Amino acid sequence: MSRLVPALLAGVLTLVSCGSAGSVRAAVKKEKDRRPAPNFTLKDAMGRPVKLSDYKGKVVLLNFWATWCGPCKIEIPWFVEFEKSYKDRGFAVLGVSMDEEGWDVVKPYVEKTKINYRMVIGDDMTAELYGGVDSLPTSFMLDREGRIAATHVGLVSKSAYQNDINTLLGPGSAVAPGGSGAPQSAGAAQR
Repeated sequence: MSRLVPALLAGVLTLVSCGSAGSVRAAVKKEKDRRPAPNFTLKDAMGRPVKLSDYKGKVVLLNFWATWCGPCKIEIPWFVEFEKSYKDRGFAVLGVSMDEEGWDVVKPYVEKTKINYRMVIGDDMTAELYGGVDSLPTSFMLDREGRIAATHVGLVSKSAYQNDINTLLGPGSAVAPGGSGAPQSAGAAQR
């Protein structure tokens, strides 16, 4: 029994975050406290350049992840749903895979899990632009002006992301979890 407790604790810590930082930071920052998201250009699966600056004008969930990361695998279906539900309201998910094996492991994973949002392969330089991404998943919520409005390190709840998205998209843009994309009142989204 005494060995079981440390083993369970280690498993829980691994599930929360794949990396050194185990903290979770969230909540949308006030506009005056937001800083511009560093721009980058990375290639998608077809070899086309993807610039973060091309997403200006949209609310973006920028997700650093890897195929071997357990918590990342939990979040991905949520992000697929968000892309589907919110894309017509000026929202996009952009995945940045930190897999060292690159497209050899990412392409099959994207196909198998039916990821419907844009994916690029990141590198250490990209991670450093964002303060050194030491833990996966790490996600940044970007406002329409391309500023970092919230940071999530480790696994956070689906509802935390939904609250951030609805806050950044503005009034009248709330979508029920698993909803068809039809807007509802802000009060209805919080029930």
